[in-house]
Formats: sequence, C-alpha cells, structure tokens
Amino acid sequence: MSPAPARRRRLAALVPAAALVLGLTACGSSGAGSAAPAVTDPAAALDTPTTLTFWTWAPNIDKTVALFEQKYPKIKVNVVNAGQSATEYTKMQTAIKAGSGGPDVAQVEYFALPEFALSKRLVDLKQYGAAGLESKFTPSAWSQVALNGGVWAVPQDTGPMAMFYNQKLFDQLGLKPPTTWAEFEDVAVKIKASDPNRFITSIDPGDAGGLDSFIWQAGGRPFQQKDAGDVAVDLQDPGSKKVADLWSSLLQRKLVDAAPGWTNEWWQSMDSGRYAMWLIGAWAPGNIASTIPNTAKDWRVAPMPQWSTGDKVSAENGGSAVAVPTSSKHQAAAAAFAIWLNSDPEAVRSLNDNGLFPATTGLLTDPAFLDKPLDALGGQKANRILADSSATVGTGWQYLPYQVYANSVFKDTVGQSVNGGDLNAGLGAWQKRIADYGNQQGFKVTTP
Repeated sequence: MSPAPARRRRLAALVPAAALVLGLTACGSSGAGSAAPAVTDPAAALDTPTTLTFWTWAPNIDKTVALFEQKYPKIKVNVVNAGQSATEYTKMQTAIKAGSGGPDVAQVEYFALPEFALSKRLVDLKQYGAAGLESKFTPSAWSQVALNGGVWAVPQDTGPMAMFYNQKLFDQLGLKPPTTWAEFEDVAVKIKASDPNRFITSIDPGDAGGLDSFIWQAGGRPFQQKDAGDVAVDLQDPGSKKVADLWSSLLQRKLVDAAPGWTNEWWQSMDSGRYAMWLIGAWAPGNIASTIPNTAKDWRVAPMPQWSTGDKVSAENGGSAVAVPTSSKHQAAAAAFAIWLNSDPEAVRSLNDNGLFPATTGLLTDPAFLDKPLDALGGQKANRILADSSATVGTGWQYLPYQVYANSVFKDTVGQSVNGGDLNAGLGAWQKRIADYGNQQGFKVTTP
C-alpha cells in the first residue's frame, strides 16, 4: 500500500458498508462533474499558470511536489490529506457528482481503482500519452491501472510481499527462516513450544487485503471481471482453499494469533518477541523503524514461503496509483503532473526516499537502490530481496468492480471465521455477500 499512515490498510474494513457505497453500478456514468479541460495539450498546460489540488495521504510527499513546482514554476500544487482509503473515496464520489470541491489529482489504492474507472469518473490518461509509460512500470502495477482498454491512473507505489522476521529470536531458538509453507508450519510449532505465549505471527480478522495477498500468492484468482457487467467470484478456487486450510489449521492449534493489527497491543507483541514474524508488503521497514525503534535492528527480511520447493512466486499487498477525476477543470495539467510525479527518475527517487516502495523498473534495477543498507533492518541490503519479490509477483490478479464494499463486509464474514478457526466457512459467507450485493447493483455475478 504506500507505507502510510500504515493503518490505512485496514480502514476499508472498519468503515460501515453504507458509507462505502460509491453508487458504482454496471451502468455508471461520469456524473455532473464531467467537463472539458481548458487546455488539452500537456506541454502547454505546464506552461499555463494553474493551481492543482492533490489529494494524498502519503507522508512527506510535499517534498517531491516541491521538486515539480521548481521544474514547472507556473503550476502550484496544493497538497491535501482528505482522509485515507474509504474516507477519501466517499468524498471523491460526492465531489465528482457535484462537479466541484474535489481534487484535480487523487491517490487511489489499486483495489478501489476499478470502481471509479468502470463508472467513468476518472479521466482516461491514454489521451495524454500515459499508454507509452507501460515499460517503465512493473507488470503487476501496470495491470492494476490499465483496465477495460483505458489507462486510468499512473502507478505510484507497490507492496510486493515478503517475510519480515525477528532474527534475534530466531537465533535464540536455533531457527532458520522457512522457505516453504510446510517449513513455516514446522517453525510455528517450535516457536510455540519455546513459549506458550509466543506465536509465529498473527492474522487480522478485519484485513481483507492481507488474506487476498495470501490467496494471490497461492495462485488463487477469486475475482474476475469478464466485462463491464459480468463478474465471477470463486472463493473456493484451489488457491483460496489452500490458504484457508493452512491458516485454519494454524489457528485451531493456536500457532498463530487472531488479533487486529496496528493497535498498541499488536505493536507491543511485535516489539516483545511475542510475534516472531510479519508477512506483509515491502513498505513495512519504515513502519517497523518508526513504531518499534528499540527492536527494529533485530528484524530482517526473507522471501515469502513457497507452496512447492523451487517455486518463486510472490504477490502484492497494498500499493496505490495517481488518477485524475473527471470533475477536474485542469485535466491536461493534472495528467502531466501525475505522469511526472510517478515516472520521472528524480521524482521516483524522492518518493522512495520518503518511504514509498517503487513501482518503476528503473529504480528496482538500480544498483544504488539494490545495494542500499536499510538502517530499519539492521543494515541489511533488503531491497534486493524486495525487488526480487516484485519481479516474481503472480500475474492475472483482478479486483472486483466494487471491492471497497467487499472489503467492508470482510470482518463480518471471514473475520468471524478467523476467530472461530474455520476460514473455509468464512470465505463461503463472504462470497455470498459479495455476489448478492453485486447482483443488487446491476452486475451479473456468477459463483461456483
């Protein structure tokens, strides 16, 4: 996801479902806010005095924006934190319908992007040359913004999954980081045997994105959008079942803890060694360093456990892109800003320096980036492992065209089963809620 404020990774699951309904049906429209931009040529727009409003939650991004304003002094960018995740999306929906009061440029998480794109509430950036950027970005990032024949945003950051672990604790127990999920299970047993109050890790009953990432890495593809109105949901596919079976077993044997993430208690468990591991996106080092600074030096990163020996498959956890809402009166300038912000080499380095894990292949293959010791992880050259994870993200993942709603009911379905130790039942309940809602909204949803 952007590293944050990191709690945003759970916000969609914490907001009542009614607040998340974006009004995006299979026959959505751009709303009253659609308007032709005053200047249509990006180069001319950058040379025209303009003030843009940029909605974003990314920390310290104003430093990168300042570089843009130095390069293009006729453009002023007002950086506004309009809230994170569902909070921002609800405000955007209202502003786009009204045709005023919204941003010219907005940070949007990948899981929420299809909703806005399908309803034509975002500008197709192909008309401003964005299609030519494809080679600059990782395939997994680009696949999230290039939808239904359009390019609806520019990738900003990604969250390829990795295994962050407490090396000090592992050394004390004579353990090595597991390379397969079978080894992960064995290590979990040994950690529990060392102290009944310890767990190899935790699973958050409210975090839809976390479970989605495990399913993605296992080869599951439970959400498929066939066309604008035809959606398939299969949370009993082989990848989903593998994940549900493993984690149900771990929960039933109390080898992992069912606990909300990002709370003070959760971080204390990370800090004290009660949790030995965190399976999460590549944006995590900054959060570890800032939240548990006294023990951050004990943590290291390794590749994700694999389902079969010799495999090398990862998945994304989090990440966002920068889009231009149709209600913007300065679409060409906004598009030019979004493109520069996320593809210019100087801008991309600045974003990474301020905590965003890159989506660009240029930085991910830069020796200076790869060999940079991370103080947050005891000086480990972790970027090599994280970049390798980015290069091995499984292809073909899709989000629902109403994923924000789906995430909002995760806690009441799968979350209940996490607490009860039977994820298969929870996935079945989630699937039903997702399908029922989609059909009510005018989609044709098929399930097994």
